[in-house]
Amino acid sequence: MTDTIRFNLNENDIPKFWYNIAADHGLAPTPVLNPFTMEPVTPEFLGALFPMALIEQEVTRERYIAIPDEVREVYKLYRPTPLVRAKRLEKMLGTPAHIYYKYEGASPSGSHKLNTAIAQAYYNKISGTKALTTETGAGQWGSALSIACNFLEMDLEVYMVRVSYDAKPYRRILMQLNGAQVFASPSERTQSGRAILAEHPDSPGSLGIAISEAVEVAATSGGLKKYALGSVLNHVLLHQSVIGEEAIKQMDLADEYPDVVIGCVGGGSNFAGIAYPFLRENIVNGRTTRFVAVEPAATPSITRGKYAFDYGDTAKMAPIVKMFTLGSDFVPAPIHAGGLRYHGMAPSLSALCDAGMIDAVAVHQVPVFEAAQLFMNAEGVLPAPESSHAIRVAIDEALEAKQTGEKKVILFNLSGHGHFDLASYQSYLSGNLENYEYPEEVIRTISERLPKVNA
Repeated sequence: MTDTIRFNLNENDIPKFWYNIAADHGLAPTPVLNPFTMEPVTPEFLGALFPMALIEQEVTRERYIAIPDEVREVYKLYRPTPLVRAKRLEKMLGTPAHIYYKYEGASPSGSHKLNTAIAQAYYNKISGTKALTTETGAGQWGSALSIACNFLEMDLEVYMVRVSYDAKPYRRILMQLNGAQVFASPSERTQSGRAILAEHPDSPGSLGIAISEAVEVAATSGGLKKYALGSVLNHVLLHQSVIGEEAIKQMDLADEYPDVVIGCVGGGSNFAGIAYPFLRENIVNGRTTRFVAVEPAATPSITRGKYAFDYGDTAKMAPIVKMFTLGSDFVPAPIHAGGLRYHGMAPSLSALCDAGMIDAVAVHQVPVFEAAQLFMNAEGVLPAPESSHAIRVAIDEALEAKQTGEKKVILFNLSGHGHFDLASYQSYLSGNLENYEYPEEVIRTISERLPKVNA
């Protein structure tokens, strides 16, 4: 090993293809259902929300999908992103483990979300779409899509979860500077939003509610608007595979290979982005890397949820998919500051977890913020609270290696910076953050709140 800390590629190394895990995982596909008929969705149903190119990417079993030149040209603004060995963190921990992180906070939006935002905006643009609708929680996805729509001269309507709309005004301002209209969700602009407000006037909102509003606007626009989302569906995870494809080349430059790959999970996009190309190496080439998906104890969809068919949104308008879920009526606790608030998990990631190919753990938010501060003090990078879930487990893995004396190679995805999350960090420094365990009595009711689907 050399003393090199950063392993950089040049723009010629930007991947030319997205990788599709469905070609290799060997698991039977599960149907996507129409929420109104409970029958498999038709292209016509999906066509009200997505352009045909993205529908095709959603269902294909092709291993590699060519990245359009126009998309790669925009990627050149920030890709390839750096791979960094966290030597100062290793020294601080006194561990024999080697810790690497892929830093997606180097993008113009400050997170990995731009990888799919550019692609989705591009495919909508060439299909004739004039405007997009979407939801956003902490604002990373809305920020990314607003940048992509600005680049491609498309209008954008964003429904931002109300608690984040109020707590993170700078994310909202960034979206507005890029020309997006941003509305606190639930809102009075949609039937689904008005129904929620009628029952819960002080609703803090949820991603499920915001999805309902964005889907409703697209579905009732007469084809004038399409819907875009930042996680969960296969085509979104597919676009994120550029992260792992670059990381494989960069680990080769480091002359090491990860024993464990770690990522935070809310819907699954950044984890899949770094993990799926390495998982391919396990399946196809006999590698033995372990994969750990890290979620909040406050929204424990994989570790405590049910693997079943469920609605993708609160108003039951989005397609029904099989996934780990807490129920589409889930509303995160207002005291939860760490992001990753979706009620479900990407179907492909859910299937891989169910098959035992990926491990999942849940962590509390106070230790997550402690890990974030430790990482910043060592490496000088303020991570997003979401990404800090992965840092927490990477540190735990390194401390375990310290106890056993094992020289372990750890790779995690630092999916975004935390510069817009200082209010959450202020709460942490003030001692106002609490650990929150999702109630067991609510977990026990998940099954009765799911749609009745004929298996």
